[in-house]
Amino acid sequence: MFHRIEGHESLRSNMDADALLNPERRMLRVMQSKGHHEWTLTEILTQCNWKDQAVAVGAGHGLTNAGFAKTNETNSEIIRLAEEGRKAIENGLLEARLWKWISESQSPKMSDLQSQFERHEAGPGVGLLKRLGVQLEGGVFVSENPSLVSSEIASRKSFLDELPAAPEALDSEMLQHFKSRRGLIESVISTTRTWSITKDGKAIESNALIEKQSVSEITTELLQSDAWKDAEFRPFDVTLESATPRTGRSHPMQALIERVRSIFLEMGFSELVDDYVQTAGWNMDALFIPQDHPAREMQDTFYLENPQSIDLPEHLTDAWGAIHEHGGETGSVGWGGSFSAETSKKGLLRTHTTVNTIQYLAANPTAACRVFSVDRVFRKEAIDRTHLPEFHQIEGIIMEEGANLQMLVTTLKTFYAKMGYPEVRVRPAYFPYTEPSLEIEVKWRGKWLELGGAGIFRPEVTEPLGISSPVLAWGMGLERLAMLVLGLDDIRQLYISDLEWLRNQPIL
Repeated sequence: MFHRIEGHESLRSNMDADALLNPERRMLRVMQSKGHHEWTLTEILTQCNWKDQAVAVGAGHGLTNAGFAKTNETNSEIIRLAEEGRKAIENGLLEARLWKWISESQSPKMSDLQSQFERHEAGPGVGLLKRLGVQLEGGVFVSENPSLVSSEIASRKSFLDELPAAPEALDSEMLQHFKSRRGLIESVISTTRTWSITKDGKAIESNALIEKQSVSEITTELLQSDAWKDAEFRPFDVTLESATPRTGRSHPMQALIERVRSIFLEMGFSELVDDYVQTAGWNMDALFIPQDHPAREMQDTFYLENPQSIDLPEHLTDAWGAIHEHGGETGSVGWGGSFSAETSKKGLLRTHTTVNTIQYLAANPTAACRVFSVDRVFRKEAIDRTHLPEFHQIEGIIMEEGANLQMLVTTLKTFYAKMGYPEVRVRPAYFPYTEPSLEIEVKWRGKWLELGGAGIFRPEVTEPLGISSPVLAWGMGLERLAMLVLGLDDIRQLYISDLEWLRNQPIL
């Protein structure tokens, strides 16, 4: 894309040269040496003995505004590799690596693919191969025309090898294909400027272009000396519009956290803050999540190498083991099977903040309490518009005699009403550690949106810890609530340093 922008001679062409800044005087003096020459940036930098391009561009802009020069701009577009594109050149395109694995396998099965490639690659990769004609039949990858698949992948590789290049020099269909894929290529617009002197610029006498020391700020030191008498003061046009000063403000996420905190505090709750690193025992076993539950797999949970194992009191692992294997003395039948105390001791990054509230309850099993937390949790999620591997969870707990389901629903409705969502409903759900369990929905723009889960802790959770009172619990994702409050359709926007977007967000 090329276009030419001609600078216009200013109506202020009769402006006094004395008002020019020193860089503008130097540049105009150089340009007078060749009256009909079109000066490039490199020539201006060399002749003016400058190294900073910004000085030359600023001086040229000032001369153009004064009518002493014309600025000519040429914009050009270049397509170049983005971060993912550079990785593709180094490691191979995702579809190329998948196709190589399929071609070299005797029986390329979908189940084997998931063990050979990362979770965030397998799904998108299968989609790319399907568009190339590779199908799944009985769980096995097949293609009617393997040579066509190989040829198309080779063409894509050749396209990336050609970059950087102007868009008109590239295959248009291939360009559109890569534009539709995130992070492989990017468009860069570069601007080339040249300057030429005008009639008014030529008319300025050379002795008017002598550089002088000018004063732009009147200081106490200047006034206390006699230097101000001989100083040249820089003029300022007070009629020009000034920039609106920007003041500091909280990030929308932090503002939302503070709003949630203030609501819980005024409802009589106390805040709980605790560690990110926990054991699988407190994170899973204490909440009656079976040891063979899919959420415990490394594909879903961040397990740690240091500490790989964290000691737990034997009486806890024995109590959890009895509950899991046969229900202990709760009347439950448990999950059956064999309970592993070593599995309980594994170190991990907490997957929910309930791990901290259950420890608080274990330390205070008889004292009535109302506590909440708004803190970070970690799950091994593929990043997309609605999922992040690190996010915030809002957690609340009520433990007291007489606590019941109606109290839980009323508390949730009160919280969301204070957040600005008076229409709330609940519906039955299932969670391993609560019974009854329910999901919370609020009405937004005429639709019901699910925002979290809640319920009453099961006896298998409370009785091993010596808790006899009912425990009401609920949790919800803060980022999902932020998407609702801020009207976002992509959760990643919350963590992009887009200053213009941040400035335009409402004050929460």
